[in-house]
Amino acid sequence: MDQALDDKADKTKLDDFLCFAIYSAHHALNRVYKPLLDAIGLTYTQYLAMITLWEQDDQTVGSLGERLFLESSTLTPVLKRLEALGLVVRTRDKTDERQVRVQLTASGRALQERAKTIPPCILEASGLEMDELARLKAEIATLRSSLLR
Repeated sequence: MDQALDDKADKTKLDDFLCFAIYSAHHALNRVYKPLLDAIGLTYTQYLAMITLWEQDDQTVGSLGERLFLESSTLTPVLKRLEALGLVVRTRDKTDERQVRVQLTASGRALQERAKTIPPCILEASGLEMDELARLKAEIATLRSSLLR
């Protein structure tokens, strides 16, 4: 009986928690990203918003929020800062004024070229091969989907 309790207690070590592995990996990734993003003048969240707009320009704040898993109350200040930087413009949708649309400016589109150097740096820092990184990303995305159900 005591051995069973000892085995159970061993499973409560910090390093045994998936959430801690993801949390600490997130912080490690942020440390790698920070100087790369500083060089192009963006925060990590701004970078994600820009990537989403580079994939598909002229989106609503709602669709950007869904794609980034962010509430509009969190995303709006990010977009306001990107607008202040001259990278995007926000306008009311002509057909539904309740919706705010976000479009890249010429400067926002031009920034994409400078940002193209970031993914290879992240791959190199990971120490993984591209197929390993793709597999890991897919597994994490599957986990996220399961948790959101």
